[in-house]
Amino acid sequence: MLVLPGEEIDSHGLKPGPGTYRVGGKVYASVLGLLSPRPPIVQVVALSGRYIPHPRDVVVGIVTDVQSTFWLLDIGAPRWAPLHMTGTPWKVDIGETDRYLRVGDAVVVEVESLEATGRIGVTMNGERLGKLEGGTIVHISPARVPRVVGRGGSMIETITRHTGAKVAVGQNGRVWVDGTPETIRRVSEVLRMIDEDGQRPGLTERVESYLLATMPTTERGPEEPPRESAHRDVPEDEGLPVPAGDEETETDEGPGEPGSEPP
Repeated sequence: MLVLPGEEIDSHGLKPGPGTYRVGGKVYASVLGLLSPRPPIVQVVALSGRYIPHPRDVVVGIVTDVQSTFWLLDIGAPRWAPLHMTGTPWKVDIGETDRYLRVGDAVVVEVESLEATGRIGVTMNGERLGKLEGGTIVHISPARVPRVVGRGGSMIETITRHTGAKVAVGQNGRVWVDGTPETIRRVSEVLRMIDEDGQRPGLTERVESYLLATMPTTERGPEEPPRESAHRDVPEDEGLPVPAGDEETETDEGPGEPGSEPP
């Protein structure tokens, strides 16, 4: 549900969260965005602006600087997030951080803490967190992430089933896609469709129709894509996309498993 700044929200007894405020016992939206109840709070996800991190968010970050004991990550937030060497599954010696991650590398991390100073603490210790090898990163609005995943993962399952792509969805609006060049092109086009036209009814049907129409063919008919796929789960609350760009960023290393230690 789209709400306007200053619009009263039926909070159903939930506490005001990000993008809202309370006056005289009533809750109002403070930004233009999508109403998103997340018990015990109700929040409004802004339709524009930078990603605002929350604890336990799983995000895709890009290494922007390497220091002797940590890496600085760009996670699309107002401030960069330092990843300390102790927050990885690797046994990193001081001064050898560049053996593990270099500027431009992409990683999946979890927001661990938000300090009063604005510092964003992140960790790579956790299931399916780690370094992303190869593939392409497609940028969408963070507000579109619930639509990309779908209820119970239905949309992402449709995408991976028809393409065989490996996909990791960050709650900061970065989607990592790996597969053949044609696979990446098809998934990128689907993400663009969701980003721009997701507010229209029949989104799932349009996505599935596109994927079926563009499925690679052989002399014997449509070619079945590989079944192997991966995706990152995010909350299943609904969201309605609005127009945004789909800038792509490529990583330059070959395929590999997240979290693997370099040779």
